[in-house]
Amino acid sequence: MISRFVLIVASVLVLAPITFIRAQEVQAVTSVPSPGLPPGVAAASNPAEATRAWLASIPASEKIRSDAYFEGGYWLLLWNFLLTAAIMLFALLSGFSARIRDFAERATHFRFLQAAIYAAAFVLVVAVLSFPLDYYQNFMREHQYGMATQDFAGWFFDWIKALIVQLIAFPILLMALYFAFRRAAERWWLVGAVVMMIFFVIAAIISPVYVEPLFNKYTPLQNARIRDSVLQLARANEIPVDKVFVVDASRQTKRVSANVSGLGSTTRIALNDNLLHQCSLPEIRQVMAHEMGHYVLNHIFKFFAFIALLALIAFALAKLLFDWAVARWGDTWRVRGIADPAGWPLLVLIFSALAFLGTPVLNTLVRVQEREADAFGLNAAREPDAEAAVALKLGRYRKMEPTPLEEFIFFDHPSGRSRIRMAMDWKYAMLPARTSELPARRE
Repeated sequence: MISRFVLIVASVLVLAPITFIRAQEVQAVTSVPSPGLPPGVAAASNPAEATRAWLASIPASEKIRSDAYFEGGYWLLLWNFLLTAAIMLFALLSGFSARIRDFAERATHFRFLQAAIYAAAFVLVVAVLSFPLDYYQNFMREHQYGMATQDFAGWFFDWIKALIVQLIAFPILLMALYFAFRRAAERWWLVGAVVMMIFFVIAAIISPVYVEPLFNKYTPLQNARIRDSVLQLARANEIPVDKVFVVDASRQTKRVSANVSGLGSTTRIALNDNLLHQCSLPEIRQVMAHEMGHYVLNHIFKFFAFIALLALIAFALAKLLFDWAVARWGDTWRVRGIADPAGWPLLVLIFSALAFLGTPVLNTLVRVQEREADAFGLNAAREPDAEAAVALKLGRYRKMEPTPLEEFIFFDHPSGRSRIRMAMDWKYAMLPARTSELPARRE
């Protein structure tokens, strides 16, 4: 649901590594036939039995592999935070951040350009220091678990392109932020939060048109049967689009995905070619109905509103922590105050710690919206078995049956078990004709 450029902006702030994918043209696009229901699903007498039958269809080896992959991500959250903290502390304690600031001041007398020079140097240094974990997390580990299809040369080329995007976007952001910090004085936290949210909204608007095509090739979907079915769903839900685009992701990843991205005139429906190759038409319709749910339910605006609230809280806490830290160690770090770019690593450290501790809150926000989109998709496409089948496909890299605590802390989407149960509840409630001949339900 959130565009790549918005993720780039977020990653610059918390320095979480990002995977970017290479665009290549797909020669043929078709959908696979429906494989039918797993054993036991048709004979199930209630949603609970049907859910168990779907889950039982997963081979034990695949379940062990997907659980291990997903649970490894728990540790990666910690390693990313610790790496970020280590880099920021190094920049402060070694005086490296102050030296970058001094270099920028020698290079120009214009303060907004000083912020831009500092930002560019900061991005380059952090990119180099975080590259080993980035490589492991987004290339080597993806290949180890059979998720990636891209060779190192292609992955590295996209990593360079992502770096260039950051070298363009991050100086603009820091110029705006430090201009606001200088003018706002004691209210810098409030103005800073406003500037950050404006930047996020701009990113969401321009990303589908100017940024996403740098990493993927978007081509109009030629398969009339699939295209017309998707557009029929869009028209029924008053989504102002007349084309469906295909993203050529198969040479980078085996994951299935789709989205309705952009705002206003930049709104675009796109689905990756893996979805077309691996899923039947009912499954494609169900996935696209889910994505349309995000649009119809105004999730992007609700998400921005919630993030704006969190940004205000984070900046307010950052002011307290930043002022306290500078008063105590500012002379040692050679940080003059909030208007000094040399203090940026301290802000990143604070924001990263808050984001790390707030992981359950952020995940819950997204998970609730995803569940709402699931419900919308079921009502729009009316394909509960297709919803369950797609949940199994997503289960190749998501843990299907987590504990409640795991799902609360680590899941930004409902678990596969939760999604299948919702689909089966919907099926037995809304499609009685398909279950009327089954044995009576047991209490």
